[in-house]
Amino acid sequence: MEFGSVSAAHGSVESGTMAGVGKCILVTGPPGFFSQEIRQGGERVGFEVVTLDGRRARLASSTISSPESRQWPAVGKYKVDIASFESLVLPELKIREDTGLFIVDEVGKMELFSSYFFPAILNILQSNIPLLATVPIPKFGKDIPAGLCVNLCSCKVEESSRCNHFDFG
Repeated sequence: MEFGSVSAAHGSVESGTMAGVGKCILVTGPPGFFSQEIRQGGERVGFEVVTLDGRRARLASSTISSPESRQWPAVGKYKVDIASFESLVLPELKIREDTGLFIVDEVGKMELFSSYFFPAILNILQSNIPLLATVPIPKFGKDIPAGLCVNLCSCKVEESSRCNHFDFG
């Protein structure tokens, strides 16, 4: 039930297995996005992505049952709306001359259903623009995508928990 921080000259990555440990509290300011729960009546029914300037799009839902959504990939009970995710997030990940930092919460299973998302992340990692990102620690021994690991080889990993997640030294 930990999440780790990976940081280097070209980026920082927060990772974790536990929801609610405060990863999204770290995000303010530059281009990027964070993921947040959608709740109805105290029950989690999905996730949305929110840009740092407040624009929102659905990432996944357990309550949608349209003919289109039946074709969407699933993570547990949640259907992932790739088109909605991509329409908001991909423009945020474009490298611009005035960009000094990207913030991405998260590079997770739902987000990786987009065939354009991971190449955009790799493009940022290969640039000289710093990246602060969260990457969940996979359950059951599954690996983080190989391309991400290769590009993080110069990063420092720090394990964090609910107790120390605000003390990134």
